Amino acid sequence: MLIANYDAIHAQIVELLESSRSSAARHVNSLMTRAYWEIGKRIVEYEQKGDQRALYGDQLLIRLSEDLSKRFGRGFSRQNLQQMRNFYVCWPEICQTISGKLELPWSAYVRLMSVKQPEARLFYESEALRNGWSVKQLERQVNSQFYERTALSANKGRMNRQGEQTRSEDIVTPEEAIKDPFVLEFLNLKDEYSESDLEEALIQHMADFLLELGDDFAFVGRQRRLRLDDTWFRIDLLFFHRRLQCLVVIELKTGKFDAGDAGKMHLYLNYAREHWTKPGENPPVGLILCAAKGADEARYALDNLPSQIIAADYRMLLPDEKLLATQLQRWREKKPAKRLALAGCELPKE
Repeated sequence: MLIANYDAIHAQIVELLESSRSSAARHVNSLMTRAYWEIGKRIVEYEQKGDQRALYGDQLLIRLSEDLSKRFGRGFSRQNLQQMRNFYVCWPEICQTISGKLELPWSAYVRLMSVKQPEARLFYESEALRNGWSVKQLERQVNSQFYERTALSANKGRMNRQGEQTRSEDIVTPEEAIKDPFVLEFLNLKDEYSESDLEEALIQHMADFLLELGDDFAFVGRQRRLRLDDTWFRIDLLFFHRRLQCLVVIELKTGKFDAGDAGKMHLYLNYAREHWTKPGENPPVGLILCAAKGADEARYALDNLPSQIIAADYRMLLPDEKLLATQLQRWREKKPAKRLALAGCELPKE
């Protein structure tokens, strides 16, 4: 049945919802940034009340981290508290303006704090405020050395016009803003990230398949987050192998294997070895599975193991690489057929 002027009312409601969700995300970011600035202020003021307190600054952050994490959940690691302290040191007057309004989100200030040169940091802050840069756009401009290029340019006006330009990849949707890792930590929300149906299904299928192989694999988590400096990473799957007594880090790719994948896995294993491995456990092992045909299908990352004997044990007890790759590829190829069946389409008979 046709509804008169339906497109008009639909467009109005969509615009209203998108505007409201964007406003909510900005409001949460403003509250979060102000709260972190106030926390940093209190830490600095505590340290400035005497040399004795300054000497125990790191112990203060460690104890605060433990107590605040117990009460409020994530977001209060020693590193995060140190960033809050640095935030107040870098912008001591930011919450004492007439309006007290914070225009940039916390993620932007975290990125700005990694800019060591004060003049460059002020430049990027001013340009981000003037041009309404998203965090993605700020990241791109810093990485492209926009400050240095502008300082060296004979045509400053042209460079300013370039800074005003927005690319499609710079746009942040309300969903992305709300699912920012910092916002998730601040609100203590469950980690949920936008992923394609295929990637989501592949991760779930491989987790189920590994558990079906026997009781050696104990499931630890999926989309496990870790943070290095101001960059977030996510590990697809994390298992513990009971016989090997080690963590197994698993990354899934829908494309081909490349050198960058090995480097990232090496980073994950070093982090897991330092932060997630418990006393008495063997070093973690990494597994990269590629779903694309013609790719290097599966690789174990065995660097830096204490002995070749342990490396050999890993190869003997972990599932065969070809078995995993074949299972992944077969399931990937038949997944579209399953979707058609669920959609009510008639499938060709085999």
